[in-house]
Amino acid sequence: MSGFLDALGALHLLRPVWLLALVPLALLWWQIRRVRDEDSQDSVGVAPHLAEALSVGAEGARRLQPIDGVMLACALCILAAAGPSWSRVPNPLLSQTAPLVVALEVSESMSAPDLAPNRLDRAKFKILDLIEARAGARTALIAYAGSAHGVTPLTEDPNILRAMLDALVPEIMPRPGDNATAALALAQAELAKSETPGAILFVLDELSEADTPGFAALDESTPVIFLQAAPEGSPRGALDRLEGATVIGLTADDSDIRQVERAAASAYRAALLGDERLEWEDRGWMLGWLAMPLVLLWFRRGWTMRWAALLGIALSASAPGPARADPVDWFFTPDQQGMMAYRDKSFAEAAELFEDPMWRGLALFRSGQYPEAADLYSRLDTAAAAFGEGLARTRNREYRPAIAAYEKALKLQPDFPEADWNLAVTRAILDYVEDAREAGDTGEESGIGADDVVFDNEAERGAETQTDYSQEEAGKEFQSSEQWMRSVDTEMGDFLRTRFLFEANSEGTE
Repeated sequence: MSGFLDALGALHLLRPVWLLALVPLALLWWQIRRVRDEDSQDSVGVAPHLAEALSVGAEGARRLQPIDGVMLACALCILAAAGPSWSRVPNPLLSQTAPLVVALEVSESMSAPDLAPNRLDRAKFKILDLIEARAGARTALIAYAGSAHGVTPLTEDPNILRAMLDALVPEIMPRPGDNATAALALAQAELAKSETPGAILFVLDELSEADTPGFAALDESTPVIFLQAAPEGSPRGALDRLEGATVIGLTADDSDIRQVERAAASAYRAALLGDERLEWEDRGWMLGWLAMPLVLLWFRRGWTMRWAALLGIALSASAPGPARADPVDWFFTPDQQGMMAYRDKSFAEAAELFEDPMWRGLALFRSGQYPEAADLYSRLDTAAAAFGEGLARTRNREYRPAIAAYEKALKLQPDFPEADWNLAVTRAILDYVEDAREAGDTGEESGIGADDVVFDNEAERGAETQTDYSQEEAGKEFQSSEQWMRSVDTEMGDFLRTRFLFEANSEGTE
């Protein structure tokens, strides 16, 4: 019931001028009913009391007549033409679900073994489950104890989050404690970089009383969800005193994950309603479906409206556009059919159906057709299209054209944090690839050539050689990207400990 009231409160008409057609329709209906009622009461040459006695079902006829169904169907069609809407069309290049910043408490209390193996590990498992359930959505990670630190920015890559999560233990945190207020400020700053509205999820065992003022001062535009990583019945601290706080207990199944997803999705829909940059989604087709059963009543015996059938034939004959043999085409536009295929994750089929270039480009991107998507986006002169081209070219390992596309997006729209972040990441990838190529180059530019290899005897060629550096040293200098990632994973804890300590000391000196 609350969902219906929310939709009613957000009702918006795209073409309200169509409502004026309801006035002549109501006058026509009143006039026809009045004439029919007078005709049904006329009984020439028969006394009124005898005519009433001889009439069977007259009262029922007055209550409901064929014209009533016709007029109701017409009224529904007029309302559909007015374009009712209660939701906005999300930007196809941005996430279709709310970005989520996860703030994980990494304190000593989270090492308690009352949730096997311990509270922190169970919380990590839940975060991983949540990331898998939100496939394709952007998630950021913050770790906090006595101080708060950004672990990863908003990203769609679960592998990055998984590697970072494994390294989070209380020993790497520079200060003991549970400063959730600092984590909240960091999470708000991270969400502010995104054009898409999002939510904040705190995964903790309890909230300190000292953090109450920071959370109480939040407005509804920044939804905060709490996932308590503690056994049922454990003290919740200040969580019980936060008015309207959404607190979800850790469960053995995925019901807690579904609650988090619903809360984040609700916040996303509410934020979209207030985004004036997005277009309203036309839902008039729903009223068209409601009118169809009323039209079927016209074929009931005694209810046939021949003039309505003739009118329908005349309108269909004069309708512009080519005739379509597929019945689906009678009721849904190509973009609507493409959206149905997209939501079914049939991205290749959606790319064939979409006429909207932005949605078609996204479907091509999601189906793995990166060159086609990049070519389509390159033909559109908007910041969003340039951003989409950059994404497609990055996935296709065309790093230099991707950098140019992101620069174009920033030129068209300087305030574009996603393009700014992707530009920096792509430049870093290009630098790494070029450094790795130079390290493995055996040409003269790297100083390593054929002249650096000396064969001491001709009989046993290659038995004794001398090089400027050994193969083992070369292996250390040049690694494949997979080997590099494995080495990064093993040293992630040391890396985070050093970075967190540096950040904490920098904050102390400011």
